[in-house]
Amino acid sequence: MKIKENLFPPSLFAIYFGVLLLMAGIHTGLLVFMDTFGWGKLTQTIIPMVYWGMVAVGLTLFTRRKIKSTYEDPLHKMAEATRKVSGGDFSVYVPAVHAADKLDYLDVMIMDFNKMVEELGSIETLKTDFISNVSHEMKTPISVMKNYAELLAAERIEDRQRKEYARAVENAATRLSDLISNILKLNKLESQRIMPEMENYDICRQLCDCILLFEDIWEEREIELETEIEDAAMVKADASLMELVWNNLISNALKFTEPGGSVTVSQTSDGDHIRIAVSDTGCGMSRDSLDHIFDKFYQGDTSHSREGNGLGLALVKRVLELMDGSIQVVSEEGKGSTFTVTLPVAGI
Repeated sequence: MKIKENLFPPSLFAIYFGVLLLMAGIHTGLLVFMDTFGWGKLTQTIIPMVYWGMVAVGLTLFTRRKIKSTYEDPLHKMAEATRKVSGGDFSVYVPAVHAADKLDYLDVMIMDFNKMVEELGSIETLKTDFISNVSHEMKTPISVMKNYAELLAAERIEDRQRKEYARAVENAATRLSDLISNILKLNKLESQRIMPEMENYDICRQLCDCILLFEDIWEEREIELETEIEDAAMVKADASLMELVWNNLISNALKFTEPGGSVTVSQTSDGDHIRIAVSDTGCGMSRDSLDHIFDKFYQGDTSHSREGNGLGLALVKRVLELMDGSIQVVSEEGKGSTFTVTLPVAGI
């Protein structure tokens, strides 16, 4: 895209110069004409004055119109749009002055302004949705604690019921605590207040340690857990942040796999990258769910909504972005899902 550097290009001044030369030539012709036909001196004085007065007025009006259309009107529109944006209106759009093949730097400034307003509008929408989602997610466990606290306050209540209600309050409090903890972690990661402490370490050993943390869960639910992991593979990353990734992926795989199913954790490496895949034989996801799986608070399978808060995969994606890694998802409803993490090999 070629951008004109000047609002008033040299060609415009060349036109002015040519017009003035033409007017000067006409002036000379008038003088010769009046002298040839013997017009009076007063007439020969007045006519050139009127002539040049008309030329001056014409050039002035043309220049004024050019400045207004090229410079003042776009800036007035920009000023009005800026005032609206400062008042919270992010639906503002300022049209470019010229067509796409004749853009100048003022058009580029307007296009950048429109892009900035669009981004601000998106951020505002995300902020509103985030606040709405946080409020909704907090309301549920608080309501549970309130209801069971009222039941616990009843005068006649059996010990068995008291223990059951107390356990429900404890579970709701744990869920609320996890929600707040994840919100704080995600906020710190997105605002880069958590700076990764990069180090070379063996990711295979870390994967094994993380898998063992869930041994009680897969044994209790009779889920077969298979591993295909190399003896060692070195990556350069923040080990504590990467634990969040593996714990979330393994936890999700176990959560969405029915008893008797299987979960597989495999790891391969080549000269440049290490790939870790976490697969399950669970319920899988629809195409719509796949499009939103990394959005904050999104939970495609509402039957498991009480077991999480929809922030885990958002944390995973943000951590991997900080590690120069990536994550891909392949899923089919009723056949399970596979999350594949790619990380650069240490030294790459």
